[in-house]
Amino acid sequence: MTLDLARIRAMLEEERRRLSAALATVNHDGSISDETGDLASGPGDGLADHATDTFMRELDGGLEENAEHLLAEIEAALRRIDEGTYGTCVVCGRPISEERLAAVPYATLCLDDKRAQEGR
Repeated sequence: MTLDLARIRAMLEEERRRLSAALATVNHDGSISDETGDLASGPGDGLADHATDTFMRELDGGLEENAEHLLAEIEAALRRIDEGTYGTCVVCGRPISEERLAAVPYATLCLDDKRAQEGR
């Protein structure tokens, strides 16, 4: 297997930049009404605004958690490149296929071990 580590590093670093920018955008400190103005136009509208605000906070929290998880995976993949272990399955020690790494560049498991982990 001949991995183009310079290309993979550049791709991982670009993804890290993209996720960091997305994370900065998702990190809302104010409520929806802070960002869009008070949308309440009459009695009862406050409840809908509150529900929307709660939904958006939960959505942002989920997106933030996912982005932080992916950033950690990317950082670990970059460390593996530096250490010379990138592309090696952490369970069996065999090479991870180039196709798998192209699809999931931060993968730590070969396809067989990933399937075993998922119980397939």
